[in-house]
Amino acid sequence: MVIGRSARVRRRLDSLRTRFEGRTTDGSTVRSSSSSSSLEESVERLALAVDRHFTRQADTRVTADRLVDALDVIPQGIVLADGQGDVVFRNRAAQRFNDARHSEALVESAIGELVAAAVAGVAEVRTLELYGPPRRALQLRAEPLVAADGDVGAPGGAFLMVEDVSERQRLDAVRRDFVANISHELKTPVGALGVLAEALVDEDQPEVIARLADRMHREAFRVARTIDDLLQLSQIEASEQPLQEPVAIGAVMAEAVDRARSGADLRDIQLVVLEPDQGVSVLGDRRQLASALANLCENAVKYSDDGAEVSVTARTEGSWVEIDVADQGIGIPEADLERVFERFYRVDRARSRDTGGTGLGLSIVRHVAQNHGGEVSVRSREGEGSTFTLRLPAADAATGTESTTRTPRISS
Repeated sequence: MVIGRSARVRRRLDSLRTRFEGRTTDGSTVRSSSSSSSLEESVERLALAVDRHFTRQADTRVTADRLVDALDVIPQGIVLADGQGDVVFRNRAAQRFNDARHSEALVESAIGELVAAAVAGVAEVRTLELYGPPRRALQLRAEPLVAADGDVGAPGGAFLMVEDVSERQRLDAVRRDFVANISHELKTPVGALGVLAEALVDEDQPEVIARLADRMHREAFRVARTIDDLLQLSQIEASEQPLQEPVAIGAVMAEAVDRARSGADLRDIQLVVLEPDQGVSVLGDRRQLASALANLCENAVKYSDDGAEVSVTARTEGSWVEIDVADQGIGIPEADLERVFERFYRVDRARSRDTGGTGLGLSIVRHVAQNHGGEVSVRSREGEGSTFTLRLPAADAATGTESTTRTPRISS
């Protein structure tokens, strides 16, 4: 379009130059060596200037189009307003707030208020909580723009950015909770160790000394277990790409049950294992998988009554391998089901202290499952027990039929 306009202007200049040239009666052109040469040069310079002008316009238009495309790509919403407060540009992310309904209509209202304030020279930041679903937190930041002539006092317009800070707020909350929880988890046993040590200094009765020493040993073990779980969780979280090697599910189940056997023997709890066929395997890190399944088994033992039964069953469902760990324990209230995989979250805190739980086991299971492209879920009812299911992609996705299980193996 710009090139066409340039050509039209050049043709008009050529016509104008012809009009100023002298002509004879027979139609031939009569040129004055001085005036016509000067006129021709002037017209040529003017034509070149016009060409440069339209070329600059074309370059400016291309640059503007590229800038608009770049602003449309970024996830933050961008709104620009002129000196009168009228919105002259919205990128794609900000466009959805225009004529929005429900909670997003509040965003559009806030955009209008902040733009008006920024045009008046007042910068402002506001955070809106949208309850969804899904629940989101949006931060709106408005800044005044300087006028085109450089006059600071004159309104030049406003720039506003809308950013979704939901994930940032969630991470901040997780970080605060983590610091508070780990401080509490370590402060309690460390404080108990200090009190027991003071009592032990002035004690001379062998029976009392033995009892205090045993209590100190248990509190020290609790601190060590918490630290070990924290280190393990940190390593698992950092390992975004675990080893990808075939791991036999039967071997993982045997190792996990072996870790939980000592605690089960102390309370006469039977561990019933229904092993899958030998060919059932998953791709992943055997150490991480065994740790995750062991945490589920130990958790089931801790929350079961003495003499109860805990079953560990594996099966294939299409291209997935599912491992169930079921207990006959106290169960989990429905209100707590969504939070049991959070760090340090406990349904029964008193019982967790008695059994030495750190509140990190289920969080470790969740991260292992996510690292392996799987998931972990729970079904439970108070007073009837719980069933945790670890779901992992099978090593051989071609085995699309459910495998049979072997004869139950009882570990007591």
